[in-house]
Amino acid sequence: MFSRIIKQPLLWVVAGCFFASQAFGHGMSAAEQSAIMEGGNIKYFFIGASHMLSGYDHLLFVFGIIFFLTRFKDIVKYISVFTLGHSITLILATFNGIQVNYFLIDAIIALSLCYIAFHNLNGFKQYLNVKAPNLMAMILALGLIHGLGLSTRLQELPLSEDQLLMNIISFNLGIELGQILALSVMLFILSLWRKQEGFKAFSRGSNYGLIFAGILLFLMQMHGYSHQTSPDEFGFSKDNHLHEHLEMDAEAQRKQIKDSSHESLF
Repeated sequence: MFSRIIKQPLLWVVAGCFFASQAFGHGMSAAEQSAIMEGGNIKYFFIGASHMLSGYDHLLFVFGIIFFLTRFKDIVKYISVFTLGHSITLILATFNGIQVNYFLIDAIIALSLCYIAFHNLNGFKQYLNVKAPNLMAMILALGLIHGLGLSTRLQELPLSEDQLLMNIISFNLGIELGQILALSVMLFILSLWRKQEGFKAFSRGSNYGLIFAGILLFLMQMHGYSHQTSPDEFGFSKDNHLHEHLEMDAEAQRKQIKDSSHESLF
């Protein structure tokens, strides 16, 4: 079984994501903040779409939701519930300035990957001998958590006090566009793969891969949280540690702005 799992392409994607830089860092320059503000709501729209398309934790969760769904109405039902959940907390938390530690919320989002994959593998019945919680309710609850993570990232951007609500809505619409684009690709690939004889092995391997991804991302986020809260334990002072991370985050932010500006030209 393990040899089949490690051959799954999903694991290689996740392994690559582990080394990828995190989007929406801190430490933006005044010029970069001004570029976003001058871009108006359309800038937030493209940043939202770009964030969803590069947000591998959100995409993997959506992948887990739709994995065994074959009827269009079921896909619409479950994705709509997830969309409702993350839209509620994205809008309310941002509008009211509610913030959480981004490492911790991303760690919880990572665990949501483990949950959806465990559910797909019928783990509650097979390993725990209990009835699985209502999937619709759990997707709504996990959607609320994902939305809080999105809000945390959005609040790192310069938001206009006069256009705050429209900034939030524009960002959320961009998120939904990115989700629809990613969802379309996933459904196309899965519809083709279901016709193959090896789909059963692929399905088990992919969902075990999601669990592996969730654990990997959880450890990565908790490692980042440890860096943030106890930098002196990593061999250099808090000031030097903060300076290095601000430099790395500023570079990631510049790349994010450049990519979103490029997309807005098309």
